[in-house]
Amino acid sequence: MPAIREQYQRLLGRLEANEREFRRLARSVWRVQEDERRRLARDLHDGIGQNLTALKHRLTQIGTGLTPAQAALRDQLDAAIALCGDTLDDTREMSRLLRPPILDDLGLEPALQWLARSQGDASGLSIAVEIEPLPPLDGDLRTLLFRIAQEALNNVAKHAGASNVLLRLVARGGSLQLQVADDGRGCDPAQALRSGGSGLGGMRERLRLHDGRLELHSSPGNGARIRAVVPLDGC
Repeated sequence: MPAIREQYQRLLGRLEANEREFRRLARSVWRVQEDERRRLARDLHDGIGQNLTALKHRLTQIGTGLTPAQAALRDQLDAAIALCGDTLDDTREMSRLLRPPILDDLGLEPALQWLARSQGDASGLSIAVEIEPLPPLDGDLRTLLFRIAQEALNNVAKHAGASNVLLRLVARGGSLQLQVADDGRGCDPAQALRSGGSGLGGMRERLRLHDGRLELHSSPGNGARIRAVVPLDGC
């Protein structure tokens, strides 16, 4: 029996070490992905975005040189300027969604405030934000919580049929708790978590990489509340 117990302990220790190594490697891959998002966002903003801005300015300058007799050409030029402006707006929005500069420049709280405003404007949701004073957070944890909030709000906008949403972030008992609650149609939590639909599976796996967990509280017709809990150890 002692030999079997010792062998069991060795196997268990090996499994735990493998699990830690897997999480370390997965976090590294996720970090690389976020770095690539940051690079693409910068290229879109500083490269394509600036070129579109210059093109729009040049077209506007050309328009000032047209005579009244060139009205047909002016209409075509105005349409080209409008198309250029729309493309510039789309490029800037894509850049912000890939990696909002405010997250790196100003931190998590301003980024969540911006996310709530932009998502509310896009979807018509009324999104209230409550954030209590937080301890200093490292870059990975800031990114994790932002992505969880982003995915959760996207889910509400697409699937919940809600009018009002509360986004809340607090520090409690050595952990961070991010909650997204809505007044939508609700769901069966067990079925939703089991299927992993509506981005729940991805959120849950991201949280597991940081020793966190995802909770879903809901019932049909009574809205839903997602809570992401992440330990503060090591931030």
